Amino acid sequence: MSIAIVLGLLVLAIILFATEIVSVDVVTVFLLIVLCLTNIITPKEAFEGFSSDFIIILASIFVMVGALRQTGVIDTFIARLVNIKKQPPKIIVFFVMLVASLTSGFMNNTTITALMLNPTIGLSKLSGIAPSKILMPLSFASILGGTCTLIGTSTNVAVSGFIVSQGLPRIGMFDFLPIGLILLGVGMLYMMTIGQQLLPSNSKEKLEEDYAMRKYLSEAVIAEDSNLIGQKVSESDIAKQGFTIVSIIRNGYNFIPTRFTKLEAGDEILIKGNVDDLLKIKDLKGVDIKADLLDFEKEGNELHLAELMVIGGSESLKSTVERINFRTRYGLSILAIHRKGKTMREKIGKMRLQVGDLLLVQGEKENIDFIRNRENDFILLEDYKPNLHLKRKGVFTLFAFVLSIVLGTTGIVPLSVGFLIGALLTVATRCVNPDEVYDHIDWRLLILIGGMSAFGVAMTKTGADKFVAEYVITIFKTFGIYGILAGFVLLTVVLTQPLSNAAAALVVLPIGLQTAAQLHVNPLTFAIAIMLSASVSMLTPFEPSCILVYGPGRYKFFDFVKVGGILTLIMMVILVWIVPFFYPFKV
Repeated sequence: MSIAIVLGLLVLAIILFATEIVSVDVVTVFLLIVLCLTNIITPKEAFEGFSSDFIIILASIFVMVGALRQTGVIDTFIARLVNIKKQPPKIIVFFVMLVASLTSGFMNNTTITALMLNPTIGLSKLSGIAPSKILMPLSFASILGGTCTLIGTSTNVAVSGFIVSQGLPRIGMFDFLPIGLILLGVGMLYMMTIGQQLLPSNSKEKLEEDYAMRKYLSEAVIAEDSNLIGQKVSESDIAKQGFTIVSIIRNGYNFIPTRFTKLEAGDEILIKGNVDDLLKIKDLKGVDIKADLLDFEKEGNELHLAELMVIGGSESLKSTVERINFRTRYGLSILAIHRKGKTMREKIGKMRLQVGDLLLVQGEKENIDFIRNRENDFILLEDYKPNLHLKRKGVFTLFAFVLSIVLGTTGIVPLSVGFLIGALLTVATRCVNPDEVYDHIDWRLLILIGGMSAFGVAMTKTGADKFVAEYVITIFKTFGIYGILAGFVLLTVVLTQPLSNAAAALVVLPIGLQTAAQLHVNPLTFAIAIMLSASVSMLTPFEPSCILVYGPGRYKFFDFVKVGGILTLIMMVILVWIVPFFYPFKV
């Protein structure tokens, strides 16, 4: 009965994680509560994962990465990219991937992609190379760079913590560096050769197209004295201005208009058009964009337009525009929203933000500067202005980060203590604002990892891992030990599509370790293969790093399937072949 409950919860968790009906941290806490109420695990076992040292490592890394961003260390490092603009395309792609992979080996890959997005786009304009030829290699390099070190991804840290809880040796900072370098080297070679041939190439017109030419969705209201009243949608003054009316909300009812639908007073219309055209709509009598700009205009302050991209880890993710209270929090009004590849017909205020969404905002310069310099939920899309001079606090932050790595990897202090020392130094010296320290930590991820570690304990305690392992062995045993390992690599890669990488790895890991035990082989062989396979899935643009480049690169979904699919297959083959070489089946 216990096995059925655990496996049933596992299936439910996968469905809820994939559909994101509720937040992943809420789902994780729900699983722990059910496991405790059914006496499958004790409260001590349920919450033990949250007190593990790998949680301290991750939290400390989040704080130090926040300090590195605020003090300009990462920006200064990335600014060197502009100096390679006169090199051949393959060399430019090589250096972009090299910088991305080096930095993502020590911090979150989504953060690196977000920070490098503007410099890379600027580099593409200066060098005359289509952005689509550089941006996908950027995202892939940031992903593969995380396979080189223990702290390269949260998945690596989570897997390391779980295997220690199972009585296995702790994974060191650079223990699997040779495997990561092989994956990275092959990935870079592929993207510089075959990948470049497969990537789409923007036409000259598209290359010169400014961000303002994107089709944005905005919301307007037909006033009582509007000349549009009674006009047919297809023949209205709005249509003549180049707008497309995608939806009408009338008396609380949302419907898609036909070309013969007539506009009425009080209609809330969702219109799609270019930025410049959207701003001209105010010139039409009786039509107003539903952004509360009147207070700004009455004050006589100069207003500026800006484009913000929602990034991974943002607290705004999955919240509606209304719930964020954007105007009060940031002093900016959202004029319109752009989401690549999707037609949106709901009211802007009711939309739930997703990674990669572009917000067209208007407000005072100082509020836009706040987003540029301090905010971690969005990045400002603008012409890149490199900062080549590292400030004193930046130097000290970099020193604290390196000191943490040295202290932890040399064994002078435990790794968790080393990173905690680094985080404490950045806070004590105000390299990061003490009032914002906790804002830099991705609490949802920590809850997910701590909770799923406890779920792994439940699988082991009930024998659910053994039950599933027997089925896996039965299915793949005809292919030998390498075939069974390949099955786990494939399963992990598939699960990373609906789940986060860390969740996928922690779901598969207990089964993999039990399989290794039943086969009497080295459990680290399976653990390392599962851990790294969670970080090499580039089949679709659903990975946060890929979502960030999806719109700016003007990619299509199939571009990732084509280019990333081949690369993912190559990575899987390499893992099955190379992991047993460094971590032999027989110890």
